[in-house]
Amino acid sequence: PLLRWKQRRSIPQNKSAPETSASANEEDLSGVAGAEGNKWDCPFCQKSFGDKRGLQRHIRVHTGEKPYSCAVCEKTFGQISTLKKHESTHMSEKTVSCPTCDKTFARNDQLNLHMRTHTGERPFSCPVCPRTFAHSNSRSQHVRTHTGEKPYSCGVCNKTFVQKSQLNVHMRTHTGEKPYSCSVCNSTFAHRSTLENHERTHTGDKPFSCSVCEATFKRSGHLTAHMRVHTGERPYSCSVCTKAFAQWGALEKHKRTHTGEKPYKCSVCNKSFVQKSHLDLHARSHTGEKPYSCSVCSKTFADKQNHIRVHTGEKPFRCEICRKAFTQKNQLQTHMRTHTGEKPYKCSVCEETFARKSSLTTCAVCNKTFLHNSSLQTHSRSHTGDKPFSCSICPKTFTSSSNLKVHMRTHQKSASGEAEGKKHECPFCQKRFWTKFILKNHMRIHTGERPFKTLLLFCVWRRTLEKLIKDGTVEVDYVWKM
Repeated sequence: PLLRWKQRRSIPQNKSAPETSASANEEDLSGVAGAEGNKWDCPFCQKSFGDKRGLQRHIRVHTGEKPYSCAVCEKTFGQISTLKKHESTHMSEKTVSCPTCDKTFARNDQLNLHMRTHTGERPFSCPVCPRTFAHSNSRSQHVRTHTGEKPYSCGVCNKTFVQKSQLNVHMRTHTGEKPYSCSVCNSTFAHRSTLENHERTHTGDKPFSCSVCEATFKRSGHLTAHMRVHTGERPYSCSVCTKAFAQWGALEKHKRTHTGEKPYKCSVCNKSFVQKSHLDLHARSHTGEKPYSCSVCSKTFADKQNHIRVHTGEKPFRCEICRKAFTQKNQLQTHMRTHTGEKPYKCSVCEETFARKSSLTTCAVCNKTFLHNSSLQTHSRSHTGDKPFSCSICPKTFTSSSNLKVHMRTHQKSASGEAEGKKHECPFCQKRFWTKFILKNHMRIHTGERPFKTLLLFCVWRRTLEKLIKDGTVEVDYVWKM
C-alpha cells in the first residue's frame, strides 16, 4: 500500500452508504505526518491538513475514489456531505422552481444560487484581478489561474487540471463515455452543459438576459461576454502589441495579424483565411449563393452587409476622439489607427508595418498599387530581377508562372506540323514566326528598339494641332497633312 496511518481509529460509517475501498482498509500513511505530528501532507501535491481524515478526503481528489453510493440510484460520491445533499433530491416531495425559467430545485439554497444566472449578481471578487463570480467555488478555481496550481491529475496521461470537473470531463476522452443524450434527436454528449446548450437549438430558449438592455442569450458565457459591452472591460490583451479585447476569440483572431496564420482553407481552390466567417463568405464565390437581399432596392448580396445605410445615410459608428462618423464598423476601426498609431499589418519581405492592409499591396519602389498581394509580388520582381520560374526543357527563367506557360508552348510541336512551318525563332524566348519580317518586329519587345520615334512624335503633334483648330483654340493659314 502507498500510505499507512500513523494512528488507527475507527471512522464512523454512513448507514445508507457504507464506506468502501481506501476508507475501509485504512491506507498506509507512514512518513506523511509533519514534524510536530499534527500536520498531514498529501504525497501528490504536498498540501497539508490538520488531521488524517481531512487528508483522506483530499486523497480521493487524486485517486478518483468515490466510496459513498446512493441507495436509490447507486450514484457514487467522494464525500458523505455530497451524498446527503444528493439524497435530499430523492426524499424531497416539494420542489422549488425558478420564476424566470421554471427550472426546479430540491432546496431553496440551490434556487438562490441559480437565480444569480438571471440577476447577474456576483458577490465573490478575485483578490488579484477585478473579476467577480456568482459562486465562491468559481472564485477559488479562478484564483488558480493566477497561482498556476493544478491539483487534479489524470491517472492515464498525467495531464493536470485546475478544476475537478475538468478532470472528470477529460477522463471521457479516454473512456469515450457520453452519458448525456438529447430527448429530441438522441445526440449524445460528454458534458451536461453541452447537452443543455444543444437542447436550446430545438426549443429556441434564451434564459440569460442582460439587466441593462434586456438582450437575451442561450448561454451564460454569451451573457458574460455581452456585459463587457456595457462595462467596457477588456480582460484579454495581446502579448505583442498590448491591444486589449473583450472576448478571448477576438484576441485569437487578432494574434493572426502578427503570425500570419490562416487556419481555414477552401476545399475548392485551397485559398486560406484568417477567420471562418471569411471562408464561409469566400465559398459563396464558388456556389454563387447570395442569401441577403435589400428591402429597398431588392439587390442581393453574398455578404450580410450594411447596404441599407446607402439608402438611409445612417452613420452609427462614431470616433470618440474627433467625432467623425462612419457607415461601417471596420471603417471606424481603420480610422482609429490614425489616433493610436497602431500598424498591425507587417510586410513578409521587409517587415515594415502598416496601418491599412491595402498598404501591403503598394509597391515601395514605384508606388504602383495592386488588388492582390500576389500581383504585387509578381510586380516586385521587375525591380529585383528575381525569376523563380524556370523552364524544365531549356535554361530560361521567368518572373511569373504565366510567362513560363507561354514559353512552354514554344517547345510543344502541334500535330498539324505548324511549328515546322515557322522557321524563324526568337533568340530571347524561342518563339517561332512564319517570316523574318514578323520576327524582326517581335524582337523589338525584347530590345526596346523604337525606329519610328520621329514619325510617331509628328503624328501625335498633328492630331493635337488638328483638335485645337477644330475647337477654335488656334488659327493657322494651312495644315500640313500626310
